[in-house]
Amino acid sequence: MPELTRDPRHEHSFARAPMKPPGLNRLAADQLDILSLLAQGQTVEAIARRLNVSERTVRRRVRAVTVELGVDSTIEAVVWAVRQQLI
Repeated sequence: MPELTRDPRHEHSFARAPMKPPGLNRLAADQLDILSLLAQGQTVEAIARRLNVSERTVRRRVRAVTVELGVDSTIEAVVWAVRQQLI
């Protein structure tokens, strides 16, 4: 959740502090691999098999990526990675 700061223009109002843009080095290689596989249309089940982990682990890692990037959905995380030319 973004931090609230005082808005100097209004004595009794608060404004959201600007969100820090996600850094390119925020995501680990395995997180980018998962986003890449999702972008290719792979299912969570297929990704789990390929990475030799459980489906729950894949879902947990995807959720961690969305939290790290400050986005609300998996597709937003994938779009972010594509726009950053990481996948």
